[in-house]
Amino acid sequence: MSDTANYLSFNEALQEGLKGSKPERRWLVPLLDCNEDDAQELYKAADKVRDAHIGPGIHLRALIEFSNYCKKNCFYCGLRRDNKDVERYRMSPDEILDAVRDAYRLGYRTVVMQSGEDPWFTEDRLADIIRRIKAEFDIAITISIGERNEETYRVWKEAGADRSLVRIETTNPELFKKFHPDDDLQERMECLRNLKKLGYQLGSGVLVGLPGQTPEMLADDVIWLHELGAEMIGVGPFIPHPGTPLKDNTGGTVEKTLRLVAVLRLVFPFAHLPATTAMGSLHPLGREKALKAGANVMMPNVTPIKYRADYEIYPGKICTGDDAAHCRGCITGRIEAIGRTIADGKGDVIRKNTP
Repeated sequence: MSDTANYLSFNEALQEGLKGSKPERRWLVPLLDCNEDDAQELYKAADKVRDAHIGPGIHLRALIEFSNYCKKNCFYCGLRRDNKDVERYRMSPDEILDAVRDAYRLGYRTVVMQSGEDPWFTEDRLADIIRRIKAEFDIAITISIGERNEETYRVWKEAGADRSLVRIETTNPELFKKFHPDDDLQERMECLRNLKKLGYQLGSGVLVGLPGQTPEMLADDVIWLHELGAEMIGVGPFIPHPGTPLKDNTGGTVEKTLRLVAVLRLVFPFAHLPATTAMGSLHPLGREKALKAGANVMMPNVTPIKYRADYEIYPGKICTGDDAAHCRGCITGRIEAIGRTIADGKGDVIRKNTP
């Protein structure tokens, strides 16, 4: 740690988190940077907070990765524009509707429509797809398609989109600029504020283990997300992709990511925190570990198998060869094996954790 004189001890920091103190570096950093023995205590504490405020139910979101075209060139992402080794695909509106039908038939009541920043999906095209889904199904729609302007997001909200996810990845200006050659941190922050203003259930996320990232930077991410009033927060380890400029860097770890998941549960007792696929890709029980450290959401993939392997943000992604029904059965078994249950309904956010 740097400047340790300003930080609390681990036990003091954990008490600050458990009593719901305003997030500050002085107690966030000791938790994010704790040793392995203390981490086990942190995970148990976060799991108790999750149980007290949310209960044992795990909310399932059916993930549809509908396009891997992307106009952006982020240094850590395998879908980046300059990666010429990607087999690009774009699902048609009818294919997207078919995937939603599969999801609904399998019992999902939320779909996450995720893509690269693909300009083909214009304001009107995506609005039409959202309306078609809402006309056929009583299902919640999360859109995760990158930055668009406020008016476009307003149109999609009016069409029926319920939730939106735009990952901030890091709030550190130098780190953000270093890995986002064609993005602006302030514009991304403003996009998230606009989504909040429009009434979306608001999601964001952070990458753990980016080159040069420190516990202080992660603490600042937590503080900013709290100020924003984020309601869904996905965090995962940075996994270097061979088709990116960061291919030779050391990746993030399950352990550092788990610490962040647990800290987020203390700061956001009512938020939805997914046990991300990246965790399961680094460790066979990575998602279960996250669920035991405060997470309460899983996102099984219902993308058609013929496209799934080509949505490669990072290498070694699990579940690319399993059909939607198999994924549903596998996830159910994993959840029940750790003594948890599958939650009913759409899993709307409980709006008690916003500043």
